Amino acid sequence: MSASFDVPEESAAAVAVPAKAFWPSVWEALRGTRQDFTEGPIGRAILLLAVPMVLEMVLESVFALVDVFWVSRLGADAVATVGLTESMLALIYALAMGVSMAAAAMVARRIGEKNPDGAAQAAVQAIALGVVLSIPIGASGIALAPKLLALVGGSPSLVQSGWHYTAVVLGANGIVLLLFLMNAIFRGAGDAFISMRVLWLANIINLILDPCLIFGLGPFPRLGVTGAAVATATGRGIGVLCQLAVLASGRGRVVIRREHLRLYPSVMWRLLRISGNGILQSVIGTASWLGLVRILSAFGSAAIAGYTIAIRMIVFAILPSWGMSNAAATMVGQNLGAQKPERGERAVWIAGFYNMLFLGAVELVFVLVPQSLVGFFTSDPQVAPLAADCLRLVSLGFVFYAYGMVLSQAFNGAGDTFTPTLMNLFCFWVWEIPLAYILSHRTGFGPRGVFLSITTAFSMLAVIAALLFRRGRWKLKKV
Repeated sequence: MSASFDVPEESAAAVAVPAKAFWPSVWEALRGTRQDFTEGPIGRAILLLAVPMVLEMVLESVFALVDVFWVSRLGADAVATVGLTESMLALIYALAMGVSMAAAAMVARRIGEKNPDGAAQAAVQAIALGVVLSIPIGASGIALAPKLLALVGGSPSLVQSGWHYTAVVLGANGIVLLLFLMNAIFRGAGDAFISMRVLWLANIINLILDPCLIFGLGPFPRLGVTGAAVATATGRGIGVLCQLAVLASGRGRVVIRREHLRLYPSVMWRLLRISGNGILQSVIGTASWLGLVRILSAFGSAAIAGYTIAIRMIVFAILPSWGMSNAAATMVGQNLGAQKPERGERAVWIAGFYNMLFLGAVELVFVLVPQSLVGFFTSDPQVAPLAADCLRLVSLGFVFYAYGMVLSQAFNGAGDTFTPTLMNLFCFWVWEIPLAYILSHRTGFGPRGVFLSITTAFSMLAVIAALLFRRGRWKLKKV
């Protein structure tokens, strides 16, 4: 089975970037590059794409940790409010990720074909679709926030104190959708440095506003946990405005001009067809977190708070790995467009190998010293042990998941969103949710049973993805 994760022998020479070229390549990746990713050394191409993507995700994960750091000062109910709301927001992320998968695949394919007008057309259709999807979600989220918070397991006192946070987060979902979509457009085009800069700006603003609005520092009102939602909406809203300015200015590979500002039925149909599976894929995967939170809610706010803190810390490790995965997806899409599928395949295995080395090191730290890491965020004697158990148990599957992330994104980069959808359905709903309930409620493991189910599900996903990727049917996908 381990052979499924080996870097192919013929690509071994492409794995390493020469030391003398490493730092110049990093600097080039950060300032922006016009590298043609369908030509030249594969290792260098992955590096140029992955460095800004990883750094983009690093700050995103730093924000997630800092956000829960400040909110945890308000007590377990506040942290649980964030955790329960994020379990609902996961469905919005699923929409954003689904359309983003399709947009990135289409843009990458058009760039690989040397068709910039086609890339711009795909970008406009994706942005229009994001706006249409966000309006009913935002209206429903604002109107039904208290009921939704109770539905996912919030106690009456938690709903009373936290529903304003939920209303702001769900009401501003359009900002999240557009931020995801346009950054996917930049990444698919190979302009990962633009995505990085936009997200850094958005999250730096967010980080500054967080304590000001939560605790009422200086001239800012004291909004409590709701202040964290307002800070997020403000920072990311500014990021969206910057994205639109870049797309209109011609500073990237995708340039939206006046003639592109209309709907193209054929392009929209292809986008909808691909994004439909992408949305379903993400809904299946992320909605499973709703199921896990609902199972955990039976054990009280302490269990939800411990789970929320640990998952935020795990996100700190996994988000940079998404940068490596997105780099592999861009390589697949652009090289399929350039009629070079074997080059795309080699890039995926190399990216998976890099990701395994990184997440393997993170796993070692999380397994050995989880209590010390959790101690930075909570000293609550009920919350801290559960957070440490979650951190240790879930991270046991990191080495497998390193490949699972890259391989799943490679399918999406090829426009084959159906295969990962089936994998998510089997691993998360047929396997993970029933196992979580059995282990936590029937065998006496309690919350730890939920944590173990996550580990086994993601490990299984990695093995299945490797077997299906080797079959090579994704190379025949038309976008």
